[in-house]
Amino acid sequence: MARPRRIVLVRHGESQGNVDETIYERVPDHALELTERGRAQSRAVGEELRGLFGEQPVQAYVSPYLRNRQTYALLGMNPVRTRVMEEPRLREQDWGNLQDVEDIRRQRKARDAYGQFFYRFTQGESGADVYDRVGAFFETLHRNFERPDYPPNVLLVTHGLMMRLFCMRWFHWSVEEFEALSNPDNGEWRSLVLGPDDRYSLDRPFDRWI
Repeated sequence: MARPRRIVLVRHGESQGNVDETIYERVPDHALELTERGRAQSRAVGEELRGLFGEQPVQAYVSPYLRNRQTYALLGMNPVRTRVMEEPRLREQDWGNLQDVEDIRRQRKARDAYGQFFYRFTQGESGADVYDRVGAFFETLHRNFERPDYPPNVLLVTHGLMMRLFCMRWFHWSVEEFEALSNPDNGEWRSLVLGPDDRYSLDRPFDRWI
């Protein structure tokens, strides 16, 4: 099995929900759009990634949320060298009934006290639930690696929590290690790079908040 040289994780650009929590009362989470700043962030990271990939082919997997699809479109990837698939398992953590903003704020405080990995939002998911989704996606990913024409670069356009959980599962981090890390900012990316020892390493660590 020829594994890709790098696996790049990108968080979507700034969305309406990142600047206005009350919008969840009117617009479903999956339908939130990028702000103008988010669009600029996406174009900027696209320039970086196009330079990173060069002329090499890329396999992209994109969360179906609108802000992620918009982010991917603004990356400006070459359609001739890039195969793209929508991947629902890379979606955001389900927070349940987002229309009740005050309830979500209370639950966020409870989650911070209880722990992001195990706390489950009412009618939603816990970090552990999303971790299981990541595991199911890994099975698909490794099967795809077996294809003889699989590209040397993988691009995932996803969400901040998903990026941490992906790395947690890939590198076998403990729950304690996961809890000590912060989500990357909007438009940030990390790369898992294959080394000469046939092992992957993270190009840059996540910020630590503890």
